[in-house]
Amino acid sequence: MSADHISFARDLQFRLEYGLLRFIAGLVGLLPLETATGLSARAWRVLAPRINPKRHNRALANLAIAFPEKSDAERLEICMAHWENLGRVMVETMQIDRLIQDPSRIHIVSERLFGRYKDKLGPAIGVSLHMGNWELAIWPFVEARANPAAVYRSVNNPYIDRYLRWQRRNLYPGGLFGRGKVEGEHGDDQKTARILTDFVRRGGRLGLVCDLYDRTGLAVSFFGQDAKTQAIGAMIARRVGSRIWMSRCKRVGTSSRFEIEIRELRVPRTRNIGEDVRWIMVEMQKQFEAWVREAPEQWMWSNRRWS
Repeated sequence: MSADHISFARDLQFRLEYGLLRFIAGLVGLLPLETATGLSARAWRVLAPRINPKRHNRALANLAIAFPEKSDAERLEICMAHWENLGRVMVETMQIDRLIQDPSRIHIVSERLFGRYKDKLGPAIGVSLHMGNWELAIWPFVEARANPAAVYRSVNNPYIDRYLRWQRRNLYPGGLFGRGKVEGEHGDDQKTARILTDFVRRGGRLGLVCDLYDRTGLAVSFFGQDAKTQAIGAMIARRVGSRIWMSRCKRVGTSSRFEIEIRELRVPRTRNIGEDVRWIMVEMQKQFEAWVREAPEQWMWSNRRWS
């Protein structure tokens, strides 16, 4: 098969995938949001462990690391509830533009901190974890009219990638930087890191999710075991002198309503840059662990974390 035929077949596949996504999103959009998320949650609870047993077993193994004191039945129930949360997130992801048009669904509970700094943020980095609907953790920057951008995992399908970016234009008005891609072009991680650093140095506000395993990351304790974690947010903040806001998006019950908690993480600036970065990462993961312990059913246990 010639290169032209391969290219045509791949483009056709991408277009079909994009068409299917838009069709499903259209069907979901016909239903009230709470109805659609409830149906998806029930479907994911039943189907996810069967369709993807590898990730289901990983979730159970991660829960055993985090909560060795709990029984198998208790850990299984947390795991099943986490699948339900992901089912809700899937629908919300397809309707994210519709969701944020109703700001009554998102409440910033850290009103004192938010009110004190929202009009004088300066360069800032927001770090969050895969909890509740984690995309909404950027909301305090949006409410502060801080023109935030974010780092996200680029989608290989260019049509879907453009569509997802367009859907999120009001959530990330500063743009989206894909890991391994910058503004739609392929680039290495070092190039991306330089662009992110320059963005924050110029006064930008950047959102990052920092609770995934990263083989080149910094090993810090999480639930008592070392977990390699990407430290780019801590490194940028230490280098350019920006503030760090940790943000947790917590679902209210089983609804598509959320509470956003923010905490400021002090950025030390001693003569030892490496130790400063490590201190930031250790404190960050301590707070993430505390948040996960409060609502374990809302964290993504099926992600890689320790290995």
